Amino acid sequence: MSETTTSKPAPAPKPWIEAIHAYVPGKSAGADGRPLIKLSANENPLGTSEAALAARLQTVPPSLYPDPDSRALREAIAARHGLEAARVVMGTGSDEILNLAAQGYAGPGDEVIYVRYGFAVYDIAARRCGATPVVAPDADYGTDVDALLGLVTEKTRVVFLANPNNPTGSYLPKGEIARLHAALPSDVLLVIDQAYGEYVPAEDEDGAFALAATHENVLVTRTFSKIFGLAGERVGWGTGAPAIIDTLNRIRGPFNVSVTAQASALAALGDTAFIERSYTHNLEERARFVGKLEALGNHGLRPLPSQANFVLVLFEGALSAEAAYNGLAERGYIVRWLPGQGLPQALRFTIGKRVDMDAMADALAEMAEAAG
Repeated sequence: MSETTTSKPAPAPKPWIEAIHAYVPGKSAGADGRPLIKLSANENPLGTSEAALAARLQTVPPSLYPDPDSRALREAIAARHGLEAARVVMGTGSDEILNLAAQGYAGPGDEVIYVRYGFAVYDIAARRCGATPVVAPDADYGTDVDALLGLVTEKTRVVFLANPNNPTGSYLPKGEIARLHAALPSDVLLVIDQAYGEYVPAEDEDGAFALAATHENVLVTRTFSKIFGLAGERVGWGTGAPAIIDTLNRIRGPFNVSVTAQASALAALGDTAFIERSYTHNLEERARFVGKLEALGNHGLRPLPSQANFVLVLFEGALSAEAAYNGLAERGYIVRWLPGQGLPQALRFTIGKRVDMDAMADALAEMAEAAG
């Protein structure tokens, strides 16, 4: 290559793109490349429903484009949740919907607020469109509504809130969600990310769907990656006012949900027995795991309350989160250590099969005792 060619300037990304720290997914192998039992990505330990797997094999040939509007799937989602199908938008996972929300309503000079220890994609979504991310202080790892509202300015365009929150598992009740929304300016979009919503007991629902159905500035997002066991198909959706849905449809990918993804999700939505089995398994095993850790007494392991399919455990004693992470890996398990999200003192444990949860709890007890 000539000197003249190499001296020419190369294309440069926008400065806000350079500021993005790429999303880091949960690992499935140890530092030496050895495969481990993966409890780092909040996947369904029961796998995928047989109905969804069968539907996936019966789809049309891959030479044909998928339905660009995912009509049958949107109608099924609407019927299940008492929504209007026209007020449902589909995405390549809920991640796409979250990014579209920021892209559609914020840009350079605007601000996007999310809570400290919130989902890592919120920061990426804000920076991706040139907006400035603003991080609200937490309340013992949960959402502090007053702290969040205190950061709202004339520049605020979007507020992201995961409920239940990832990675902490914290949950805001209906009254607090309503209070937050009521205090926000009407031109600020409130995005309530319910990726783990199916794990919340019906009596504890947060009222987000009702807000989205009756207000012009609320978007609720969900995913098929968690309780439905379709993480590999990348199917998410959102619901809100017609104007919001129209905006997101304008900028989403034209064929963003594949043929197999639509068929699998439609079948999974109808397999209520699998959904109930996954819900019950998570409820029981989460309680058992937390109970085992709490029984360790004064060893400094503090599991935070969770309404999701994971538990965030704080290591506040002699045993550090890093040491526990490495010790579990030696025993064949990989969980999520999150120093990059400001949580070097914590590990997030996906709720897995009973034998694996018991093995990890026993390993933690052994390591904590050895640490003193």
